[in-house]
Amino acid sequence: MESLRHQRLQPGIGYGASATGTLRSLRPGVTGTLSSAQGSRVSVSASPGPPPPPPPLQLHSLGSGIMGSGFGSVDMSAGLGLSNPTNPAVLREAVDAVVRSFAKHTQGYGRVNVVEALQEFWQMKQSRGADLRNGALVVYEMVPSNNPPYVCYVSLPGGSCFGSFQFCPTKAEARRSAAKIALMNSVFNEHPSRRITDEFIEKSVCEALSSFNGNREEADNPSTGIGAFRFMLESNKGKSMLEFQELMTVFQLLHWNGSLKAMRERQCSRQEVLAHYSHRALDDDMRTQMAADWVSREHTLSGTINREMAATERELEEARLAGRELRFYKERKDILLMAVGQLGGSNTTTLPCTC
Repeated sequence: MESLRHQRLQPGIGYGASATGTLRSLRPGVTGTLSSAQGSRVSVSASPGPPPPPPPLQLHSLGSGIMGSGFGSVDMSAGLGLSNPTNPAVLREAVDAVVRSFAKHTQGYGRVNVVEALQEFWQMKQSRGADLRNGALVVYEMVPSNNPPYVCYVSLPGGSCFGSFQFCPTKAEARRSAAKIALMNSVFNEHPSRRITDEFIEKSVCEALSSFNGNREEADNPSTGIGAFRFMLESNKGKSMLEFQELMTVFQLLHWNGSLKAMRERQCSRQEVLAHYSHRALDDDMRTQMAADWVSREHTLSGTINREMAATERELEEARLAGRELRFYKERKDILLMAVGQLGGSNTTTLPCTC
C-alpha cells in the first residue's frame, strides 16, 4: 500500500495511468526507449501537448496555485526585495548600493571584489552554523559565446540561481555582474523582514483570502487551496524568503510539467503532495522523470520540445535582465536538454543540470 502511495506521488505524468492510481509496471515518469512507431501511439493522459507555463509566483498565489489550476499571477520577486524589473537603472543603483554597503562593513572603504565577497559571505554563514548540505561553494556557469555580450549564471549553496543583468563586454565583467546580484539577494535575505514569521503568515493568508474571495474557514481547512498555502507557510516558519523560494521551485516545476494535474487524477490529496514534496529536494531522478514526459510529448506532437525550449529561453532572458531569481527557468531548460539527449540516445548524465 505504501509502495502504491509512493508511486502515485511520483513527478512523472505516468502515461497510461488511470485516475484511480493503478499505474503501469514501468517506473512512473520514465517511459523507456520508444521507437517512432511506438511514439505515434502514445497518448498523454494529462494533455496532448505541453501544459501552459505558469505565470510568475508570489507567496500568497500558492493558495490557488499548488493545489489548484496553476500558480498565481503576481511576481514573487517583490517579496525577495528585488527592484522594479522595468527600470534597469534603478536595479543597477540598488545593487551597487548594497555592494558598497557590504564592502564598508566587512572590508572598509574602497573597491570590493564582488566574486570574493560573495564566496566569503557564504563561508561566513557556514561558519556561523548555517545548514548548507552541499557546502558553501558558489558555482559559476558561463554561457558559451565568442562575442559580447557575455552571460554568466551563479548558483548559491542553497540552490538559488542568479545571472548577469547588465551588458557585459567581457567574461570577467559577466561574472562580476552575476556575483553582484547574487550578493545583493544574499545580504537582503538576512534581514529579519525576510523571515517567515507568524505576522507574515497572517498577513499573507489575509491577502490570499482577499485575492481569491475566500472565507476564514477555508484558511483553517488544509484540504482547501488557501488552507494548504497556510500549511506550507507554517511548515516553513523561521525560514527566509530565499529558502522558501527554493522549495517553491519544486512545485513550480511540478506544475509546469503537468505533474500536479496528474497527481490529482491519481487521487492524491493536497496534504499528501505537500507533505511529500516539502521535504524532497530537486534531484536528477526527478529531472529524468520530467524529461521522459517531454520525450513522450515530442513523440506525440513533433516540435513540442523546440517550442517549449524557445519559450523557456525567452522567459529566462527576461528574468535574468530583470535581476530575478532564475532557478525555475534554468531547471526547465536543463530538463528539456535532458529530453533532447534522451531523444538522441545520448547519455543524459553528461548534460548540464546546474543551478
